[in-house]
Amino acid sequence: MNEARAAIRYAKATLDFAVEKKAAEAIDTDMRTISSTIADNLELQNFLDSPVIKGETKKNTLKEIFKGSNEITKGLIDTLSANKRIKMLKEVALKYIVLNDQLKGKDVAFVTTAVPLTADLEKKILTQVAKITGNNVTIENKVDESIVGGFVLRVGDLQYDASIANKLNGLKREFTNSL
Repeated sequence: MNEARAAIRYAKATLDFAVEKKAAEAIDTDMRTISSTIADNLELQNFLDSPVIKGETKKNTLKEIFKGSNEITKGLIDTLSANKRIKMLKEVALKYIVLNDQLKGKDVAFVTTAVPLTADLEKKILTQVAKITGNNVTIENKVDESIVGGFVLRVGDLQYDASIANKLNGLKREFTNSL
């Protein structure tokens, strides 16, 4: 099983348990803290990825770093450690945040463009994505000049790639296959 699917399963199980225990928002706060802490700290990322460091050491270190966390969050760290998946903690945290937002009727649309979005264009995108998903949507714009032009839109599992780079790659494949 690939790690993204596994992360979604751990996140969904954690969310289901948190909802049952009426602690979904407390866990959401923990997950946001975990994802930002790991993302901002390269040493911690390397520590979690290291095959040399024992799982028990990783688990104890994470519990110390996030000692103010909810018991459900600590249980997730224990479970990931026991299943030798502790390096997926950041991915599980991110998936939890997305799933919890979807549960509350909110979605995040990730839009990758070659140049920053204008306010007018952002408003048009929000309107269209809200129609498609039926949820309240916020936009996160990432600028990536390598896509040359156009955009890549990702909302949950859906992705629409209307980038110039994608179209050029498609043409290149077509020409290569026809030779």
